[in-house]
Amino acid sequence: MKIRVLMLLAIIIVTLSACTPSTRFGSKRGGKLVGYATYYGPGFHGKKTASGEVFDMYKMTCAHRTLPFGTILIVTNISNNKSIKVRVNDRGPFVKGVIIDLSMGAAKKIDLDGKEKVEIEILK
Repeated sequence: MKIRVLMLLAIIIVTLSACTPSTRFGSKRGGKLVGYATYYGPGFHGKKTASGEVFDMYKMTCAHRTLPFGTILIVTNISNNKSIKVRVNDRGPFVKGVIIDLSMGAAKKIDLDGKEKVEIEILK
C-alpha cells in the first residue's frame, strides 16, 4: 500500500513540475535574447513560408521557432553593432544552437556572414 501511495505522489510531483513556466524567450515587448543567427535565401526564394507568404530573400524578414508571425524584432550583430528591423514570417531555424534565421537581405544589412552572435529585441 505504501508503495502505491509513493508512486502516486511521485507521478503527481513529476506532472506538476512539468507545468512550471519556462525561462524561454517570451513574446513580450522589450524582451531580449542573445544567441547565434544564420541566414537563408536562394534555395527558398519564391517558395511559401510557414505563414503562407511567398519568401522574398531581399525583404527584411526572419524565421523564429516560437514567436508569432508578424512580430517585429530588432536584430543586432554583436561583432559590429549594426542593427536591422525584421518581421517574423517563417518557422525555424532547425539547426542546433541557432536562435534565428534572417533573410539574405537582412543578413547583408548587418554584415552577418555565416553564423554570428546577435542580440534580438522584440519591438511589437
